[in-house]
Amino acid sequence: MIDGTQKSGMLEHVNVTVSDPAKTAEILCDLFDWHIRWQGEAIHGGTTVHVGSDDSYVAVYSMGQMKQGRDDSYSTRGGLNHIGVVVADIEAAEQRVLAKGFKTHSHADYEPGQRFYFHDADMIEFEVVSYQD
Repeated sequence: MIDGTQKSGMLEHVNVTVSDPAKTAEILCDLFDWHIRWQGEAIHGGTTVHVGSDDSYVAVYSMGQMKQGRDDSYSTRGGLNHIGVVVADIEAAEQRVLAKGFKTHSHADYEPGQRFYFHDADMIEFEVVSYQD
């Protein structure tokens, strides 16, 4: 609810656990031209940073101590498979991702756009998609 009106059915945010919310938020701002909407204390003594656009965001959370390893999200009920982000210029977005040291994969042209994927430092998979011609 940015301008006082609500859009029914609009996805507002997703919340993911990361090792360093401030660092992850900084990277996402650089990659996707996002901004930090809010940051502060969170549940279980943790810290959360809300990073995104004026309409939606990703809440990146940590309570400090991280468990090592994880199950495959695609075969785990309730697992997060990937976060999809729309960009205007997919080639420029990929160059920013590569400049951060991440490896891109699974490039595809499909109707109606183009896409690629990458994993961040916490192994969260992002799908970057463009609907530009």
